[in-house]
Amino acid sequence: METTANVLVGLVAALHAYILVLEMFLWEKKPGRGLSGFDADMARATAPLAANQGLYNGFLAAGLVWGLIAGDPTGFRVQVFFLSCVVVAGLYGGATANRRILVAQALPGAVALGAVLLSR
Repeated sequence: METTANVLVGLVAALHAYILVLEMFLWEKKPGRGLSGFDADMARATAPLAANQGLYNGFLAAGLVWGLIAGDPTGFRVQVFFLSCVVVAGLYGGATANRRILVAQALPGAVALGAVLLSR
């Protein structure tokens, strides 16, 4: 079960690294605009905000990677903390911005968190 949990944590970290790239570097290009649904003018106007969001997603990814490489009990605690942050951010984003965030962010984070907790 621990291997499954680690794989899921790694996938959530990779997802947030991908979101970082979309929001920080591709926001005004086709992939970023497809994510936001914004036209070119709105994407340009919101690019600084998106870059800030992307940076936060990068911090989540970095924290999850830290949790994977740190020895226990620190690694376990770090994984639980950052996965909890992912779930809370996903729930908030789903409630306030776009319901797709519930499936794209909160659900994977919750599944990984459950696996980490069950692996103990």
